[in-house]
Amino acid sequence: MTAVPKSVFEYPVHVYPHHTDYAGIVWHGTYVAWMEEARVAFLRAHGLNFAHWVIAGVDLPVVELTLRYRQSLGMGMDAMVRAWLEPRRGVRLVWQYDIQNQATGETCVLGTVVLAPVDRQTRRVLRRLPAEFQQDLDRLYAE
Repeated sequence: MTAVPKSVFEYPVHVYPHHTDYAGIVWHGTYVAWMEEARVAFLRAHGLNFAHWVIAGVDLPVVELTLRYRQSLGMGMDAMVRAWLEPRRGVRLVWQYDIQNQATGETCVLGTVVLAPVDRQTRRVLRRLPAEFQQDLDRLYAE
C-alpha cells in the first residue's frame, strides 16, 4: 500500500447488525461493500456519475481486490472509510482504502481495488479510454 495522500475522501459508516457475523463482528464482505459505496460517493462528490460511464458503454469490473485485516469492528461501532485514487497506470484505476475505527482513528482494514475498463458490448478490455471518460478522469486527477 502506498502513502496516504494529503487529500482523501472520507465516507462514514455505522456497523448495523446486518453487517456482522453471528459473533457481532463485521463480516468480511461488508468491507468490500463499504469500499464500493465510498468509491461511488467519491466520484459523485467530484461531479462524476459511475452510471453515466456504464450507459456510455464502459464497464469497470474489479480485476484485483486485496484486504489486510488489522483489527475488527463490532456491532454499534462507527467507522470511516478513507478512499483515494492512485496515480494512473495505463487504463487501470487503482483505489486505496483505509477503514478506521472512528472513535480511535486506528486502522482496521487496508484495501486495494483495481478496476479495468471494459467495452460493454464486446467485453474486451479497452486499450484506450473513450474521450469523454478520459476527460472525466483527467479532471479528477487534476483536483
